[in-house]
Amino acid sequence: MPSLLIIALAAVWLVGTWLRIYQLARFYQIEEYMSRRFFLWLRRAPRHLLPKRALGAWFLGAAIAVVLGEAPNSALPLLIMIVAALVAVSPQQEQEIKRPLVRTGRVKRMLAAAAISAALAGGASSVLAVNAFEELETLRISSMAIAASGFILFLLAPIWLTLGNLILQPFESYRRRRYLSRARSVLNATKPKIIGITGSYGKTTTKDFLRDILSLRYRAYATPKSYNTLMGISLAINRDLVDDYRTEYFISEMGAYVPGEIDRICQLTPPDIAIVTEVGPQHLERFGSLENVMRAKYEIIKNLKEDGVGIFNWDNAFIREMIAKGHPKTRLSVSRELNLAEARRENLTWIATDTEESLQGLRFTVTNVASGEQARLSTSVIGEHNVTNLLLCVAVAFHEGLPLRDIAMRIGTLKPAESRLQWQRTASGITIINDAYSANPKGVVSALKVLGMHKDGKRLLITPGMIELGDLQDRENRKLGVLACEYATDIILIGREQTKPVFEGIRSAGYDMARVQVYETLAESVAWYRQHLRANDTVLFLNDLPDTY
Repeated sequence: MPSLLIIALAAVWLVGTWLRIYQLARFYQIEEYMSRRFFLWLRRAPRHLLPKRALGAWFLGAAIAVVLGEAPNSALPLLIMIVAALVAVSPQQEQEIKRPLVRTGRVKRMLAAAAISAALAGGASSVLAVNAFEELETLRISSMAIAASGFILFLLAPIWLTLGNLILQPFESYRRRRYLSRARSVLNATKPKIIGITGSYGKTTTKDFLRDILSLRYRAYATPKSYNTLMGISLAINRDLVDDYRTEYFISEMGAYVPGEIDRICQLTPPDIAIVTEVGPQHLERFGSLENVMRAKYEIIKNLKEDGVGIFNWDNAFIREMIAKGHPKTRLSVSRELNLAEARRENLTWIATDTEESLQGLRFTVTNVASGEQARLSTSVIGEHNVTNLLLCVAVAFHEGLPLRDIAMRIGTLKPAESRLQWQRTASGITIINDAYSANPKGVVSALKVLGMHKDGKRLLITPGMIELGDLQDRENRKLGVLACEYATDIILIGREQTKPVFEGIRSAGYDMARVQVYETLAESVAWYRQHLRANDTVLFLNDLPDTY
């Protein structure tokens, strides 16, 4: 009987470790199987690094076992430790799961390797623990030794997970090379013209706009949603372009968290045309500086052949540095800040002037600087920053042979990308502005201006603030708080710790703090607006944090 109880205690800790490995695998996948990023997240998430309930249950069980387990061969200490272990390893309930674990073949293999590693370590540590205290011939000491080794095994779940990934690295690298080789072969066979798009923000919106405009005359394919990593792009190619010889343009969104990523994507999808939308502080905590961001984004331009075409947002100072480097020979620049005389002096290609924004959308005049050809564009898309995105598309489409009048007509039919200033009205008459995909210092200004255009009823802002802005994050979030006071009649902040700088900004602006609510989850915020908002009220969802925050 005692030996069975010892096995049961070890088994509880091992199964609990397996459950914890599985729970952590979702975050490991979100961090794209990169161990460094995973451990940086763990450092920001102490409840996942050292679960308090597990620590408390283990300590309490050990203390009770010490007090009550005086008889040398009593099973009571062991039973106490088993109960404590069951409490300790029971999985913690997640508040919100926005991105569940995708059970890919890679995840299943990684979990299996991690589970085997944990089992071998757990078995070895249990045997060593029992043998170390065997001469004491007391179940209390043995059970405590097993409990201690089991608790350590449980705490080391992140190590077993990364070890499982490391063990499979040669196999996964081989599969990765084969997958990339297949994607490269598909592109070599179908031979579409490749348009690459990068930037700190605006990539997905510009990609979708450009696909729809080019589709007026050509067959254009764009990588879906935010498939902007090397493997995501290769997945899109292998899934959607195999034997499709009709596709004339392949539009590839290229994202990066570290220098070199865009270089690697360009090896797979070497661009004929490259677009740089913005250089800003998005993901700044990973890049370290705006200069590093610029260098990473410039990789797409470096990978253009001399006869390629570079399309640049001149209004961004860092992108102007890219233009000045003189590569490639054909460099087309756009601006929504300069007039025609200034644009000619700066040798720009396209400008937007006389911009008007209303709840019906954007209107502006686009001018070809060299020829003077003009068109008045109208679109239901909102957000002044989208003028730049549309100008970049105009530059590409016109260069590829579409007349300006046809481009203007097509722009009139465009819709916003998913969760980027999407507008809808509920059955109860409440207007929802969904700008929850991400937030950046430029985009939040546009979004709040759109909220402010709704003059009837309450204007509610729901936001967790901005993230991954490095040293600029607190400052930019305080500015967000001050700006929100100008446009919102009511404010809900999500995450008390996360939104402290936003809260400080609101308070410093002299806002009525009775109109500010702070909740921990999006669900609580939604419940509040459903209870308090009425017909003709408006709510702006500004940003939505990933599960790693």
